[in-house]
Amino acid sequence: MSVTAPTTRNLITDYYDVITSAVDQCGAVPGGPAGTPGFAPGFDLPELTPAVREYYSAATASWSPLGEYGGHHLQLLDLTANPGTQTTKTFASMVIVARAVEYIRRTGTRLCIFTPTSGNKGVALRDSVARAYAARLVTPQQLSIVVLAPQSTRHKFRHDALAADPQSRQVNPLLRYTGSDPEGVKSLGRAFVDEYAATMHDKHGVTLWYTLDLKNYLVADAARAAFEADVAPASAARPRWHAHAVSSAFGLLGYNLGRDVLEAAGKASPADRPGFLLVQHLGTPDMVLSLRHGSFERNNCPTYTLDESAGTWTQDKDPHFPAVTDDPTEVLDPTFYTHRPVTSPAMNALIERHGGDGIVVSRRECAQRYPAARDWLANAGLKLPADPEQLREWSVVMALTGVCNAIDRGLVPVGHDIVVHGTGSYSNDFAVADADAEVSTVADVVAAVLNRW
Repeated sequence: MSVTAPTTRNLITDYYDVITSAVDQCGAVPGGPAGTPGFAPGFDLPELTPAVREYYSAATASWSPLGEYGGHHLQLLDLTANPGTQTTKTFASMVIVARAVEYIRRTGTRLCIFTPTSGNKGVALRDSVARAYAARLVTPQQLSIVVLAPQSTRHKFRHDALAADPQSRQVNPLLRYTGSDPEGVKSLGRAFVDEYAATMHDKHGVTLWYTLDLKNYLVADAARAAFEADVAPASAARPRWHAHAVSSAFGLLGYNLGRDVLEAAGKASPADRPGFLLVQHLGTPDMVLSLRHGSFERNNCPTYTLDESAGTWTQDKDPHFPAVTDDPTEVLDPTFYTHRPVTSPAMNALIERHGGDGIVVSRRECAQRYPAARDWLANAGLKLPADPEQLREWSVVMALTGVCNAIDRGLVPVGHDIVVHGTGSYSNDFAVADADAEVSTVADVVAAVLNRW
């Protein structure tokens, strides 16, 4: 396969107007007042001064042809270029922090972002805060972040600039949740902000911002649609699906918001709106179950039979699930940890309207596809390690495996191209960050956080 130079854009600075229009399109508004649990700044972004452009400089994405598979043309939207994150979470995180910067500039308020995360979002928000410091947009006394992550994703956190500098580390703690359910970080984080937002504001002069609201992410991901329209516009004559490894499908919903913006402006046609292929793992196949069965119940998963001679589990009843796996409840990547995502109804409706499907993959299937996937991605400029055991983030490999399996099993209609969203890929090549505290209760979080200001 020949190597084609990717087309690259900065998804934020090149499409600032699209992000602003996406805010209006989805009706995003500020949250409650400072010091309340529902506080959120407005969606105003700073002017694109040289310092702000420096801050945004890592927000690049590229578009490359991957070649043909099973009669379908494959293309890659690579969202992993930021070396500080190597995931798509860069873009929304930079916009979130830029909003904080603008709010601080206008009001003089001290802000502390509080985010529960499975891993990548927290890494990206920390990276964005560090970049804001480096660009001299804010100081650690003005803006800080508390990240709460489960112990199962310890390997995803880098010893970053915030951890390396003692002053920054003091006000930007990384908390490791030791509870049994990784998704418990969400309820614990919410409970802390609900109970202590007023205390942080009144006694410490710090306004907490709990950032899990969906619109915080949609508006930045709308730029994906603008990039596509710019460099490889869809065509009704050649239908297209977008494939994405998902937990809650924020990225695809953001892309769809971008399409709404473009179509409203007459820059894209509703007739060529792509369909969507959701790719998940067996640990949390909830969106695929919801799409296929209208329910999150796992009794809709196919029954697997143990092949004792091979030590694997197999099934051949449902092409939307792995044919072979080492474990029918396997957690391929703990990034994908959301059960019963509230976004499923919206995604189901989009697929019903525009076409698409869902598929679940196993680690064994990803390993079988790995050599070919590695070659394809190398030709597009995305390097994978020779040994898949060195991967710490499986999103891109999951998405490609899901695409190939879906094509092989006849789930993708004839004549459809597929755009693979390359949302995350990194390997065992960085020092893992030490947590600043281990927590399991609100009292633990209070002890770890309140005395830092």
